[in-house]
Amino acid sequence: MIELISERFPYWATMLLLVIGLYAMLGKRSLLKKIIGLNIFQSAIILFFISGSMREGGSVPIIEGLHSGAHPHPEDFVNPLPHVLMLTAIVVGVAITGVALSFLVRIQREFGTLDESILLEEVRE
Repeated sequence: MIELISERFPYWATMLLLVIGLYAMLGKRSLLKKIIGLNIFQSAIILFFISGSMREGGSVPIIEGLHSGAHPHPEDFVNPLPHVLMLTAIVVGVAITGVALSFLVRIQREFGTLDESILLEEVRE
């Protein structure tokens, strides 16, 4: 059982982070906690993509020495596309977090709270 957990540790960590992030987004009333949950959820997805794209014994896809007659096999390389996409996802996530936090500052100044239920009552009136 321990071997199964240790072999698949990134996937277990991903599932744990997904559950924590989902709970924070759906179960909390504070908008700030919802944003933190969104960031945790995003980190879990990034961890999943990066851990799924890793290959034991793989190297970067830079082909050197073709003139020597050696022909590399594609399975010897790690696909860089998931890493590039996740780097882009990190940048987009930081931008979304910055915009969301600026909205929270504006909401706090306007309504005096970040509690979702109080804000819904204020908006309905």
